[in-house]
Order: sequence, then C-alpha cells, then structure tokens
Amino acid sequence: MKYYIIAGEASGDLHGGDLIKGLKQADPQAEIRAWGGDRMAAHGVALVKHYKDAAVMGFVEVLRHLPKVLRNIRFCKRDILAFRPDAVILIDYPGFNFRIARFAKKNGLKVFYYIAPKVWAWKERRVKRLQRDVHKLFIIFPFEKAYFKRWGIDAFYAGNPLVDTVNERLKDAEPAAVFRQRNRLSGKPIIAVLPGSRRMEINYILPRVTPLAERFPDYQFVVAGAPATDRQAYEKHLRHTAVQLVANQTCELLSHAAAAIVASGTATLETALIGTPQIVCYGGNEISFQIAKRLVRIKFISLVNIIMNREVVRELLQHDLNAANLQAGLHALLPSGNKRAAQLNDYAELRRRLGEQGAAKRIAEEMAREVKRQAPAVGRRGRTHRRR
Repeated sequence: MKYYIIAGEASGDLHGGDLIKGLKQADPQAEIRAWGGDRMAAHGVALVKHYKDAAVMGFVEVLRHLPKVLRNIRFCKRDILAFRPDAVILIDYPGFNFRIARFAKKNGLKVFYYIAPKVWAWKERRVKRLQRDVHKLFIIFPFEKAYFKRWGIDAFYAGNPLVDTVNERLKDAEPAAVFRQRNRLSGKPIIAVLPGSRRMEINYILPRVTPLAERFPDYQFVVAGAPATDRQAYEKHLRHTAVQLVANQTCELLSHAAAAIVASGTATLETALIGTPQIVCYGGNEISFQIAKRLVRIKFISLVNIIMNREVVRELLQHDLNAANLQAGLHALLPSGNKRAAQLNDYAELRRRLGEQGAAKRIAEEMAREVKRQAPAVGRRGRTHRRR
C-alpha cells in the first residue's frame, strides 16, 4: 500500500520515524512518501520537504511567512495527487495539516490523523474538522480517549510511542565519562538546557538562561542542539559565556544531567521519561503570547502537568522566565533540593499512565489494517461511520 506522511516539526519527525518503522513491519510492501526530518529519513524514506523549511510557529510569525506557507500547501496538494496514496497520515502540525485533511477527503483519499491536535487546550471548534475530514484518529495521551468519545469520535489509543524511543536510546547510551570526553565537557555535574528547535524559542530562552551559569559555578550548563537547527542559531547566544553546545545528542545529554531547563513541547515528556528533574519554560513574540494566553483553556502548558492534571514540574512562561525564578527553581531540583524527590516520584506515576512499550508498532498495525478496509461512509454533521 502507499502512504503519504506529513510531519511539520521536530516532535512529529520523532514520532514519524517510529511509525515508519512500524508500517514497514506491518506492511512489507509499503511505499512511503513524506514531509519530515532526519529521523524519518533515517528509516529509508525520501523526504519531499524537510520540516525546517516549512515549520512556522506563532500568530505573528505565520502572518509574516504566509506566502511561504501557502506555497507549501499548494505544492503539497499537487504532490499528493501525483502520488495518489492509499492513506494520508497527518502528524500533529494542525495549521497545515487541517487544510491537507480537507483536501485529501474531498479527493477521495483515506485520512488518518496521528497525534491529535490539542483541541482540548484551545480552539475546540476544530473538533468538527476532525469529525468531517478524518477517517480515523490516533491518539497518544490516555486522557484523550474520554475527551474525544464525548464528541462521538472513537479514537485509537495504544500507549505513547515516546516510551519506546526513550528506552531504546537509554539502552544504547554510552557511559557518562565517555560522553563527557567525546564532547569535551568537564567533570562537573551537568545542567542541560533544551531551548527548542525554532529560532523564536531559542532567541527568547537562551539569553535568559545563559547568565545562570555564573550563579552555579559548581555545575556546567550544556545546551542541546536540535538535529535540524543550524548550530549558529544557538552559538550566537553562547559567545562570551561558559555554556557549551552539544548537537543531536539530547537523550544522552539528559541521561547524564543533574537537572534540566526545557522548552515546552514533547521534550518535556522525554525529559520526564528519562528521569531528569526539570523546569519547563516558554517565551517568544509578545503579541503571539498574549493572544495564546487568552485562547488556551487549560491550566498547564507542559505535557507532564497536563497528563498528571497537577503541577509536577514548574512552568515559567514569558515574563516569569527570569533569573530569579530560574535560580530558585534549579536549587529546588538539584541533588540536595527540597523538590527533587517528589518530582522523581511523580515521574514514576507518569510512566505508568503512558502504558506499555510497543505503541508505535500497534498504531502502525492498526493503520495498515484500516487501509485495507472499506472506505468510510459520511454520516450527518460530518461524523464518519464504518460500513458493516
């Protein structure tokens, strides 16, 4: 069968790589064409477009890059029609993928949405677009099952694939001494800094974090560079500081770190599964932040807190992301800190909630089965129902 996969961000590329591996096992004859990144390409898929050339985040940023976004959408539609897949698989990235879902459905293609847009957090009206344009929804958070059921959507949940990804990387991780020597790090304990992969995040977060290195002389601060982000995006903020950069080794860095400062996103969940105490941060364009602040319907921004439905990790957003708050938060999480043990205990509960290993494989198997089934009939008000 033929699959067309679209992932527009680093986290989507991560999950897309595991999904491709599972699809090839479930459907050995699979032909796959994809938008994604290095992790998807590593599984033998030729990329139509790399996400670093397409990803745009934030209200103001989208408006600024609107011509580019529209060109990418037009190109993607033409490419899908030329490939004529048996299924279009959309991974998160809702601003782009909702438009592709509508197009693919109108052209008689089966549409799977993997990693549901966070409609439970904001823009809940988008649920109707899922009902109308998506044949089957695949989710990765346990609380989403009941949420989508209230909307008449029987979403498929088989655990969180990040559990497998982290376990595999930790299994292959090299000893701390080897990691330090290879990356020319000192013997001091490490505080990892994950400022994200988008320039907007990096430009906001790093200038507020790097001065902390002088306040923690017994530790070394090390920035994790994302695979598809140019080193220069990070290094320009590290000049004349003691902070170092380690590129494309995020999991290894976290596994050897005493604590971490992490940009909101999938990395917060990855950090928790590795077991590294963390502070979560977010910051960027002030207008985009103020708009989002008024639209978001949930109490938390980090996936760890959302899944646990309480504050497990401290969140420092926009103006709260300052030296005083970061310093106090880190002191509480370092080995002698008063919040370290509690956070690590909460991580254990989080792992239990995310389910057993093998999620990506189970999801891929269900997708392969679904592709071979009869196309769905569309019911009233846009809901999809399987023909019997």
